[in-house]
Amino acid sequence: MKTDSRGLVGLLGIETAPVSHAERVISAAGGFLGILCVATVTLLWLDQSGATILLASMGASAVLLFAVPHGQLSQPWAVFGGHVLSAFIGVTCARWVPDLALAAACAVGLAILGMYYLRCLHPPGGATAFAAVIGGESTRALGYQFVLTPVLVDAVIILAVAVAFNAFFSWRRYPAALIKGKATTGPVGKPPGPGTISHEDFVYALSQIDSFVDISEDDLLRIYELATGHSREKNAGRSG
Repeated sequence: MKTDSRGLVGLLGIETAPVSHAERVISAAGGFLGILCVATVTLLWLDQSGATILLASMGASAVLLFAVPHGQLSQPWAVFGGHVLSAFIGVTCARWVPDLALAAACAVGLAILGMYYLRCLHPPGGATAFAAVIGGESTRALGYQFVLTPVLVDAVIILAVAVAFNAFFSWRRYPAALIKGKATTGPVGKPPGPGTISHEDFVYALSQIDSFVDISEDDLLRIYELATGHSREKNAGRSG
C-alpha cells in the first residue's frame, strides 16, 4: 500500500519537498505586496475588465517570483522578456486575425515559440498574450501602447518588488545570481577528481533531457554538494 501511495504521488506530481511555515508565509506576503503595487498601476490604463485579465497573468508571475524565486522561469529576463514579447505578439494577432478564437490560439502558440527562441520562457507570458486578444475595449483601444503601458511597466514594478522584498531574506536573494555561497565543482584550475560532477557534465545531462528544466545549474550543483556532504558526514559518523 505504501508503494502504491508513493506511485500515485509521483504520478500526480505532488510536491513532497519540505518547506517551512515561515517560507510559506513569506511567499504569500511577497505575492500580496507585488500584486498590490501592480494592480494599482494597471488600473490607470485599463478598465476593470481588461485589468482583471492582465492581473491574472501578473498573479501567476507573483507565484513564481515569491514562491519559486530561484527557478529559471522566475528570473528577470524570463519575467520581463516573457511578458513584453507576449504582449507584442498578442496585440499583433488581435489586429491581424479577425476570428477571436483563432487569434487567441495564435497569440499563445506564437508567444511560446518566441519565448523559447529568446530564452525568456515564462508561463504567465502565455496569459499576457491571451489578455491582449480578449482584454476588451480598453485593451484594444491602446493598441501597441498596451505593450509599454501597462505590460512593460507592470513587469518592471513586480521585478523591483521581488528584488527589494527578497533582499530581506539571505536564503532567497533575487535574482538567483545574488545568492552567496554558490556551489562549486572543486578548486579552481584543478581538473575534477573521480566521482566529481563538473559544469560540463551538467550541461551534457541537461542537453540529453531535451526539455525545459526549471532549475539553474548552480542550484543543481548546490543540491549535489549538499547531498554528497551529508552522505560523507553520515558515513564518517558510522565509521567513528
